Amino acid sequence: MKKLTFNTVMAILAIVATTVVLSTTMTSCNKSTSSAAAPTLYDSLGGTTMVKDPTSTVSGAMIEQGRLNLHYVVDSTIFVIAADTALNKKFFSVLLGEVGNNNFSGFTELSKNLTDFFSVATGAKDYTYTGMSMASAHNPATNSRMGAKASSADFDQFVGDLVKGAQKNGVSNNLIGSVGKLVYTLEGQVVQK
Repeated sequence: MKKLTFNTVMAILAIVATTVVLSTTMTSCNKSTSSAAAPTLYDSLGGTTMVKDPTSTVSGAMIEQGRLNLHYVVDSTIFVIAADTALNKKFFSVLLGEVGNNNFSGFTELSKNLTDFFSVATGAKDYTYTGMSMASAHNPATNSRMGAKASSADFDQFVGDLVKGAQKNGVSNNLIGSVGKLVYTLEGQVVQK
């Protein structure tokens, strides 16, 4: 995760997923017992049901519905932030420059890594995330793609963009509100200025 865009967006979104996972009651996955396991957030997003992957270039490729839904939210949020003039030049300049030169490798990596992170953080079992810690991802001294340290105002602006990205994909306002409260519990790891 050496890219500014990935680390900026991923780290904030990491707060969301981490706090949701921490607040979700996890029970045994043994479904043969009399008490059913509590569904994970990943389950509520579509879980492991296999569906055709409309984003794949491989004909007939399949993907878990939960991962596909997360992928859509992640990409929408990236686009909202990239269009946000309050954040894009400060935190997205590298990615915007790449995309402006028809180089989509940074965007593709950002999308995949964020989707991996959220898949794992929301309860998926078939994916791994190996990114930077939130503090490292938001520190220009440890992340060469981070243009600046985030302020509280930057954090608030990002959360607003996250809400817009989620709403574009039909995430309920109740869930967005609950997640937003949790996001702010970890603001101190992201805000370093």
